[in-house]
Amino acid sequence: MWLMLGGIAIVTTFINLYMYKAGKDYKLAMAMGLSFTALTLCAEYSLVSRWVKVEDWAALLDVVPGMERALWVLTIVSILLNIAPILLERKGKK
Repeated sequence: MWLMLGGIAIVTTFINLYMYKAGKDYKLAMAMGLSFTALTLCAEYSLVSRWVKVEDWAALLDVVPGMERALWVLTIVSILLNIAPILLERKGKK
């Protein structure tokens, strides 16, 4: 599930950037990109929670350390890309 939500987050982020570049209203796409990023993080947390419930320590040891870094980096990139149009608009007004 988290892969699908992450893919949707990436697509909506690029739609956000495209709409800004085309001069159209991009704020709904920005909200969707950030929302799907949050849903991706929730889905990943649910996956880890299921592994804890069934005591699948091998899965936790294999996946969690690498995914933690990846989720931090990808979340920060998603936030920066989604708010980039707002920052560029403010810079252009000065």
